[in-house]
Amino acid sequence: MAHILVVEDEKELASLVRRELELVGHRVTSAYDGPTAVEKALSLDPDIIVLDIMLPGFDGIEVTRRVRAATSTPILMLTARATELDKVLGLELGADDYLTKPFSMRELQARVSAILRRSEMVREQSRPREAAELLSFPNLTIDTAAHEVTSGGQRVMLTATEFSLLKLLASNQGRVFSREFLLEEVWGNDAVVFDRTIDSHIQRLRKKLGGPDSPGDFIETVWGVGYRFSARIAGNAS
Repeated sequence: MAHILVVEDEKELASLVRRELELVGHRVTSAYDGPTAVEKALSLDPDIIVLDIMLPGFDGIEVTRRVRAATSTPILMLTARATELDKVLGLELGADDYLTKPFSMRELQARVSAILRRSEMVREQSRPREAAELLSFPNLTIDTAAHEVTSGGQRVMLTATEFSLLKLLASNQGRVFSREFLLEEVWGNDAVVFDRTIDSHIQRLRKKLGGPDSPGDFIETVWGVGYRFSARIAGNAS
């Protein structure tokens, strides 16, 4: 059972979503506007936020921005905006996945379950483990046991999805991963996402890890294939 914050101003839809999620055992809290959503997200610390973009007060994009400034709680964004640009914007701001209206309750449950599984994997990795779980590179340390990343001596706040993506790449220095493989490994078979999802998360990882000559530069694009964690770091790994 998970605690889910559902943010949707259409109260009939919010009630339907709440009922369907409660039927499969989740505990649901509702919010109907942007300010209330941020307040509940930060005070209640839910396991996942199901967030509509179009909200009174301020929209879901602003909610995502404010929540991401303080927490890495997973966000599933609901949007009636069908353009790829709007979806990518949400992902770049920190949403873990998106679902376009209209959607089926079965698909919503599948997306929520996939995100919760990724979060559970991160929690499993946070249990005490041997020092071998520490990945160390110049200017970058990835502590897979504590789910912590340090870049240039500063701790970096990553979402569960971002952490899983970085760990997979950094654990396989020099290996090129296709977008399709990364989507399957990080998002799972039941997540219906598109290639730009990977691009958006890679871009956000690079930004969070720093500027020129920083670890972010070592996530390389292999044109026409995918991404790799540069072998230049692998050669200098401690």
